[in-house]
Formats: sequence, structure tokens, C-alpha cells
Amino acid sequence: MSERFVVVRVGQGNDGVSNDPVPDSGGAEGDSIDPHDSVPILEYSREPNRYGDGMPKESSPFINNTEHDKGNLYDGKNMALFEEEMDSNPMVSSLLNKLANYTNLTQGVKEHEEADDDEGPAKSKKPVKSPALGTLIGVYLPCLQNILGVILFLRLTWIVGTAGIMETLAIVVMTCSCTMLTAISMSAIATNGVVPAGGSYYMISRSLGPEFGGAVGLCFYLGTTFAGSMYILGTIEILLTYIVPSAAIFKAEKKEDEPEALLNNMRVYGTCCLTLMSLVVFVGVKYVNKLALVFLACVILSILAIYAGVIKTAFEPPDFPICLLGNRTLQNHNFDQCLKTMEVDNVTVTTKLWSLFCDSPDLNATCNEYFTLNNVTVIQGIPGLSSGVIRDNIWGDYGPNGMLVENKHQASEPAADTSQDIYMPYVANDITTFFTLLVGIYFPSVTGIMAGSNRSGDLRDAQKSIPIGTIMAIATTTFIYISSVILFGACIEGVVLRDKFGDSVKGNLVIGILAWPSPWVIVIGSFFSCCGAGLQSLTGAPRLLQAIARDGIVPFLQVFGHGKANGEPTWALLLTGGICEIGILIASLDAVAPILSMFFLMCYLFVNLACALQTLLCTPNWRPRFKFYHWALSFLGASLCLSLMFISSWYYALVAMLIAGCIYKYIEYRGAEKEWGDGIRGLSLNAARYALIRLEEAPPHTKNWRPQMLVLLNMESDHTVKHPRLLSFCTQLKAGKGLTIVGSVLQGTYMTKEVEVKKAEQNIKSSMTTERTKGFCHVVASSNLRDGFSHLIQTAGLGGMKHNTVLMAWPGSWKQSNDPVSWKNFIETVRETTAANQALLVAKNVDSFPTNADRLGEGTIDVWWIVHDGGLLMLLPFLLRQHKVWRKCKMRIFTVANMDDNSIQMKKDLQMFLYHLRLDAEVEVVEMHDSDISAFTYEKTLVMEQRSQMLKQMQLSRTEREREAQLIHDRNTASHAALNDKPGPDRVHMTWTKDKFLTERNRNRSEANMGVRDLFNMKPNQSNVRRMHTAVKLNEVVVNRSQGAHLVLLNMPGPPKNRGGDENYMEFLEVLLEGLNRVLLVRGGGREVITIYS
Repeated sequence: MSERFVVVRVGQGNDGVSNDPVPDSGGAEGDSIDPHDSVPILEYSREPNRYGDGMPKESSPFINNTEHDKGNLYDGKNMALFEEEMDSNPMVSSLLNKLANYTNLTQGVKEHEEADDDEGPAKSKKPVKSPALGTLIGVYLPCLQNILGVILFLRLTWIVGTAGIMETLAIVVMTCSCTMLTAISMSAIATNGVVPAGGSYYMISRSLGPEFGGAVGLCFYLGTTFAGSMYILGTIEILLTYIVPSAAIFKAEKKEDEPEALLNNMRVYGTCCLTLMSLVVFVGVKYVNKLALVFLACVILSILAIYAGVIKTAFEPPDFPICLLGNRTLQNHNFDQCLKTMEVDNVTVTTKLWSLFCDSPDLNATCNEYFTLNNVTVIQGIPGLSSGVIRDNIWGDYGPNGMLVENKHQASEPAADTSQDIYMPYVANDITTFFTLLVGIYFPSVTGIMAGSNRSGDLRDAQKSIPIGTIMAIATTTFIYISSVILFGACIEGVVLRDKFGDSVKGNLVIGILAWPSPWVIVIGSFFSCCGAGLQSLTGAPRLLQAIARDGIVPFLQVFGHGKANGEPTWALLLTGGICEIGILIASLDAVAPILSMFFLMCYLFVNLACALQTLLCTPNWRPRFKFYHWALSFLGASLCLSLMFISSWYYALVAMLIAGCIYKYIEYRGAEKEWGDGIRGLSLNAARYALIRLEEAPPHTKNWRPQMLVLLNMESDHTVKHPRLLSFCTQLKAGKGLTIVGSVLQGTYMTKEVEVKKAEQNIKSSMTTERTKGFCHVVASSNLRDGFSHLIQTAGLGGMKHNTVLMAWPGSWKQSNDPVSWKNFIETVRETTAANQALLVAKNVDSFPTNADRLGEGTIDVWWIVHDGGLLMLLPFLLRQHKVWRKCKMRIFTVANMDDNSIQMKKDLQMFLYHLRLDAEVEVVEMHDSDISAFTYEKTLVMEQRSQMLKQMQLSRTEREREAQLIHDRNTASHAALNDKPGPDRVHMTWTKDKFLTERNRNRSEANMGVRDLFNMKPNQSNVRRMHTAVKLNEVVVNRSQGAHLVLLNMPGPPKNRGGDENYMEFLEVLLEGLNRVLLVRGGGREVITIYS
């Protein structure tokens, strides 16, 4: 007990036991314990046998322990039992203290940022203020600013006029429901632990794995980049259409040229604007952030101006007259008065409107037929809330490109010739309109819900702020959109709503003429809003690309992870600008909007899938603080996202999915070495478990049988693979199908061989990668190789996914080795596989087998079918020929006929059998006539038995030498004991004399000499002679027919039941295979593996 326990005083008492004082290492300074006031207890001491292996422990993933901290981990002796574990398992008080002081400045805990460790020791960082943004400033307002934008100001009135109030409400409800469901899923993910910067990309990648994370992250990046293009195009449209139309570089001489001129102006000015914004972002993001409040104020003021204008129309509608010719709306640019003629000084004169439709200003001029037949009418563009115009705007008015905007309630006389209408100043559709197109154009107006999660690192309490702020922002914007749709339809005339660019109201922004106090409030507000949104897209997209590049999951993006010294992503900004330019060259806001809709919808789709997957898998780490979620809501959101993708544009949806799929397969192909605890891995485990349970219900049918391989490898002394071609052959045989387990055994105990086992596993995995072998690796440590291989054969695999075939190399050097362990292990392995009903493949001269890069030319795979043991001999060549290495080889089957067999009938039967098996092979029947046993066979058998006997004698001689050494040792020990100890009555001493020793040695030598003399007088065993005869004769036949074959497959004879003949068995096999290069010995597993039935 003195070695294991020491006396320690704890507590106080009146009756103490005095011992040597124990220093108090844990008490406060100045405290002392009176030796007489302490109660001794027995405390377990670990000094004599410390636990652990001496390896340094990894620090906790939650706490960055410093050396100073480690010194203070153990405080007091009450926890002495856990003293050894303090380095790896800190006390709860220490843990809680560090978590209480946690700040989200490191952008992720260690566990999720393992890649940072590869960049060397962490650099010292300047102290940063703790995040202090609340829900309103940190989440609600940024989401509001990102959601409300260019579509609201430039396209919502046109969508209401084209689709009608009811269908527009359906679009708003669908899209806002999609974002609301996505926000619920996102809130669950965002509150399931700390979300570092990276927002949606971080959440998706850590929930669905690197493949999905990379694919969806890049889609989100492309969506954000094209959003920048859309905002820039919106900025230029406002500038050139509503602020300074005279600034246009390309001017249309004719009306039909106006759309092309507008697109060219958008391209030129858009490129200039993109360049300017990129320079601003490059110079410093801080300027963009400082302007963010200004841009937000512009959005809010514009919304308030719209509501104020709507209220004003109820009692004082603004005066915006619309000129109609018949029921057609006219572009009110080039005339002041909506009149054909007017009286000036009692003289009827024509107006500017007349000049637009007639060839001269004279009253007798030739005019357009429709102009002649119909009168002009003036109506109010904004009749107001009380006008009842809402009834006319309930339903939509879709039409093709070039369709004139008409008021259905006005009288009209149709003209016979409508060919000149496109040249007249009518308001017309610039694109073909239909419901699904409007869904794609409108959807970008509800994106931006990730703005809060992207700022998670700056929030005071991200897990509280993100759900509340995001959901409130979506609810607010949904209310704004729904109310705007109804109010626009209730206040504005339908022909004005369908006038996309405000041509009927003298080129004013349609939503601007509704606003109070002036249209310029909306025009300027929307201009700055679009500028700010474009700048923020150009700021956020490069950082998202940089985050993806730094994760290292997409190798060709590595260069974009670098930037300026302060971390600004310069290269990523260049790429973002380049992609943004593609959107600007498209030049149409209506064409760009559906593109970014696809990418955002795909991102939202996977956010919903991530939440549903984590919920259904019941992952132990899935504990969101946000409780108002359900997997059904997430699936509904994902389904809605997918539906909206195909509703908006089925071909854009397919392209977006193809891009994501290509990125996914690329990341999977390059091998994303990331373990993020993602849900896909959990899903794979669940699916694997379900499949394994199903597989174990019944053994596989013969139709489904395929070799499930256990490859037994031998290792070199440096733990490298001894026969890597064995892996190549396995790859060629399996072609990536079915199960492959590669196993090996190291001699020793696992405690002493742990490092060697891991090194051997790494080497095997490296060889498997080189040889393209897909499977699992398993190295075990065992007291001897024999037991190790036995354990692998018994226990490798799991459930229904167990091997049914063992592949190993022939022990080629068994004759040269003095140690019989190698060939004895081989024979015992053969017996093990037979007992386990597993097939066995033994490859001789495996190092001469072809590699995966080789392409064998014309040649044959020869099958020598001696006995039927399940048909594996015929199945293997078929499987090999599926691989490109063996594809050009032909299959030949040889079978042996005895004297009483009808060889001709055997050949016909075999051909018919192969026909039913659907195997193409040449058939040959070899006749082996009974012949006398040759002298050569006798001699070979005699030599074999003499060699076996000689090895036994040598083994005996070695044993005798060891015995002599033991006798000498015992004699010396006895003499030494006689000098030191007096013999007692209960002790018996044996004394070795010189005569006794010589007599014993001579007796042993004479026995050995007698054994050597017997070697030359012995006669061969008749059973061995018969077996040798079979081996010799069969070898002659096989060598004669198949010496030039690329591969020879041969039935493997079973080992003898009497273990005394094991060495002779090896000799028989050696004779059987003599003179053949590549040989595969095949032993069936005791069941049929090939069938003639369908």
C-alpha cells in the first residue's frame, strides 16, 4: 500500500493524526493547515504507473489553452483524482469562465477551421472590440435594404399592369412564402451553434458537406455577382431614361431602332459604372460601409413617399393626362397637346400630333388610316383610390413583343392596314409577356434575406437576432409588396401601369408620378438605392469567393484566396468584375433578373434541404435555439424553390443545376479532404445501416453473386506493400464494383505497434490510390501472423457486406526459407477459407501481372477446369475481360478426360453449357491416358521426402544444441548455488560431472547420425508417389498447351487432412505450377456462383 497510497489531509477536525506536513499547492496565499486539525484520507497516487502513452494531448476545440492556463488548471487537492487529465479535459469552472468571455472574432472554432492550421503558427492579432450590433441595426435594416430595391421601383408597376392584381398577388405570395420558409430553415441552422462570417455558404457547407457547400456556394456567388449586374443596369436605366436622357451616346433616328440604341447605351454606361464601382471597392470598403446608411435612408424615404402619394390621391389626385388615339396609348414625348387640330385666330391649324401621323402639316395631307378613323381622348393617368379603377386592373393583359398598349374600355375603329403601326408613336410591349416570365423577373425583389446571417460576426447575440430580424424583415417587405400591388392597381390607370418606361407620362418614372411631394424623390432615391446595392454586391461577392477559395475545396480557385496585405480580395474582385461585365453586356434588366433568380433559388433550396436533413437524421449536435421549425416546412420550402426555378425558366433552371452538378462532381473527383460533421455524411451512414440490415436478411442469390474481395497483403520491413500488383489485379477483377477489403497483419501487440499499424495503413491507402483500388483498408496487430490472418478472415466486413473471396500471393520463397512458418501460415489460411466457405484466389508470380496502365494484346486467358467447385473458374475470366487491360484476350477452357470418358461428347456438352451461360470461349478436351509412373516421378517424390526428413533432422539438431546450452547453463547455476547455499534437508542438488556431460552429448550425436543414415535407405510413400505423378503429368499438359497464355486459371487442390503432409502439399503445388508464368489458383467457396437461368 505504501507504493500506491499516501496520506493527505482534507477538511478540519479536532482529532488529527500528525504526519509529515504536505505542502498545499492549491490554497490561497497565506492559508495554512494545522497538522493537528486535519483528517488523513488515503489518496490514490499515480506516480508508480502513470496512465497514457506519453503522447501530447490536443487542446480542447473550444478553448485555446496557453502555458499559463495549464499551470492553473489544477487548483486544490479535491480533484487530485483527475490531475493527470487536466491537460486534455479542463475543469468545468475553467471551461465556463472561458466560454463566458467568448467573442466571435476568430470567425469559427478550431474544429471548423482546420485548414488554418496548415498556414503556420497564428499571427498575433490586435485586440478588437466585442461585437455590439443588435437585432434592428444588425439584421432587420440590412435585410430591409437588400430586399427592397430595383425591381420595386422599376418593374413592379409594370408587373401589376401586365399580370393584374390577382396574379401579381399570387407571384408575391409564392415568392415571399419561399423566402419565409427559407428564413425559418436558415434560423434553425443559424441558431444551432456559432455561425462565423460566411453566412449562407458557411451554413450550407457545414450542413451538407464540402461537395454541396462548394457547388451551392459558387451558385450563391454567381447569384450575388449577377445581382450586381442587375443593380448597375437599374442605375443606368434610371440615369438615361429618367434623369438625363440627353446623355445617351447612341440615339435612334427611327422608332424601331430605339430598343437597340437603349441596349448599346446600357452596355457603354454600364461598363463605365462597373469600372468606377470596382475602383471604389478596391480603394476601400470602409467608404462603402459609411454610405450604407445613406442608401438605406433613400430606400425608406422612397417607400414613405409612395405611401404618402397614395393617401393624397384619395382626395387630390395628381394631374398626369394620358393621350389615347382610339383605345391606343400614345408616347407623349413630341407633342404638348392631345389634339389633332386646334383653332388659332379662328383658323384651324394642325398640331404636332398631326405631324406624327401625317406626311405634312396640311389639313389635306395623307394620314395614317387608324389616325383618320379614330379620335384622340385624354384620360387621367392616376385617377386615385376612389375612382374604382381597381376593377379594370384585377386581371392581366399578356401579349407578344410589339403588342400595343390599349384601353379596352375606349371605343376604337380598327384599320385595315396595321403594317405601319410599329413606326407610329404608340406605347407597345418591348418583350413577349407571360406569367412565368414575370415570376423570374420579380423574384430578385425578395432576395437579400441572407444579409443578417452574413453579418453574424458583428452581432451581439446572433442566435437571437438572426431569426427575429430576418423574419420581421420578410414580414415587413411582404406587407409592403402586397399593399403596393393593391394600391398601384387601385390608383393608376391600366395603360400607364403597362407602360414600362413611362412614355405616356412624358418619360417620367411611373411609380414616381404617384409619389409625394415630387417624382424626383423616387427617381433620386431609387438611383442611390441601386448604386448602393451594386456596391454592396461588388463588396460581398469577392469575399464569398475568397471564403470558398480559402476552404480549399475547389482547387482551381486557390488563387482567388489571396489578396492585399489587409486581406482585401483583389483577385476575387477582378473575377467578380469580369462576370459582372457579362451581365452588363446582356444589357437587359428583364433578361438578367431570371439568371440570378436561378442561383438564389438554388441556394435557398439547399438551405431548406440542410435543415430538413438535419431534423430527420436527429443528429446529436442538432439543437437549434430557434424552435419554430419543422422538417415538413423545410421540405415545402425546398419544393417551392424547385418549382419556382422551373416556373421562371426551365432552361435556365437546367443550366444552373448542370453548373452546380459539375462543380459537385469536380469537388468529389478531386477529393475534398474536409470533415465538417455535415448532414450528408450522417445520411450516408443511415442509408448504409439500412442497406446492411436489408442485406443480412437473406444470402445473395446466385445471379447477384460477385467476388467480394479480402486481399491479404504482406508488408516489407519498412511497412510498405510487398506486392502492389496484387492490388492492380484486384482492381482489374472488380472494376470498382462490390466490396474490397485490403488487410494485413503486423506481429506484436497493438500497444507496442500502434505507430507501425497507422504507418502501414497509410502506405496501403497510398498504394490503393496509385493502383486505383476502391475499398477499405484494415491492418491488425497480432501476437503471430497466423492468428492475425485468421482474425481478418473471420471478422472483416460488416453484416451483409462481408467478403466471400480471399485473394493472396503465392509464397514464392518458401523453399529458400529455413523457417517453415511462412508456408505453414499459407496452408492454414487455405484451410481457414475452406472452413469459412469462402473462395480462394492465389496468384503466382504476381509481380509479373499487368498494371492498370498496360494493355495486353491478342492472347488468351486459359481456364483448366479439372473439378467443378461452383463455376468460379468460368466467371473470373468474364469479369477480367470487362477491364480494358484484358479486353482483347480470348477465353479458352480446357477440361481433362480420363480413359473411360467420351471426349467428343464431353466437348459438345461443355460447349452447350457455355452457350447457356452466355460465355464466349473456345473449348478443348485434353485426354490424359493412364501411364506407368516414371522413374522421374519416383525420384522427385523421394527427393521431396528426403528433404522433408532432413529439415526435420536439422530442426532436431537445432533443438539439441539449444538443449546442450541449457544443460551448461543449469550446471553453472547449480555450482554457483552450491557455493552460496548450504544444502538443507528439503533441497536436492543435481551435480553435472564431465563424464555425464560427454555421455549425454555423444548419445545425442549418435541419434542424429542414425537419422542421417536413414535418409539414404528410405523408400517413397506410395500415396505421395501417386500425387506426384498427377502433378507431373498435369503440369506437362498445362505447360504444353498454355505456356504462352497471358493468364492460366487452375483448380487448386485442397490441403491434406493430415497436417504431417503439409510440406509435401506445397511441393505438389510447386511441381504443378512449374514452368508457368502467370497463374491464378482458384478454390471455390462451396456454392454455385454462375447460373444458366435468367
